[in-house]
Amino acid sequence: MFYIIGVGLGDVKDITVRGLEIVRSAKRVYLESYTSILPENKLQLENFYERQLIEADRELVEQGADEILDKANEDNVVLLVVGDPFSATTHADILLRARDLNIDTKVIHNASIMNAIGCCGLQLYHFGETVSIPFWTDIWKPSSFLKKINQNKSNGLHTLCLLDIQVKEPTWESITKKKKEYQPSRFMEVKQACSQLLQIIDSNEFDGENYVTRESLCVGAARIGWPDQKIVAGALAEMVNVDMGPPLHSIVIVGTLHPLEEQFLKQFYIKSK
Repeated sequence: MFYIIGVGLGDVKDITVRGLEIVRSAKRVYLESYTSILPENKLQLENFYERQLIEADRELVEQGADEILDKANEDNVVLLVVGDPFSATTHADILLRARDLNIDTKVIHNASIMNAIGCCGLQLYHFGETVSIPFWTDIWKPSSFLKKINQNKSNGLHTLCLLDIQVKEPTWESITKKKKEYQPSRFMEVKQACSQLLQIIDSNEFDGENYVTRESLCVGAARIGWPDQKIVAGALAEMVNVDMGPPLHSIVIVGTLHPLEEQFLKQFYIKSK
């Protein structure tokens, strides 16, 4: 059997009892290490799980899936994923590959940012399509995600924005000279994402009607599920100056507020608000 097991967001003990039992009895256990991060390191996980973990970076998961799935039709093989297995499309792809190889599969779910974001008080069924905000470069500054945010806001819906993570990204020299070198890991911050949004809005170079302004209410969320999680709410222009601390960060562009949502959010407002 090939298992993909979600380990939750903030603690080694967040794995489910069922997931832990499978991990401890599996032949091989891989830890996916590039779509998210945990506050604990690999050694702490190994000590609690009582198992050696094989680190599965982006290259292994996306290009070396056959290695992970090798003999999974004879033994139990596990891929551990931070959050929930279906929070990233990569994991759906490896499940399809397993099924193509006639390997039985099972998924053990857990909490992810997609549902844990409800801790800020915004009701989950008031969220529209989730978007991703990528790092800009000098020559690549996409703004297509604003169209989806506007579509959500036009319907009164909130938008969860997942901020870019770059782990083990190859350098240009690595690509051109086939030499394995990687850029330092980068994690987008709330203030950087808000700055990019403001630049798009101020440029007036987007298609369609815009519902997002400098005064639009946003919620910054950092390290959700961790002991030191932080939530701050304020206008988009204010959030550019808010330090949310270490990664991981997300933001929510707020739609129409229900009175209960508004009451809950007040505890997170910037003091000057």
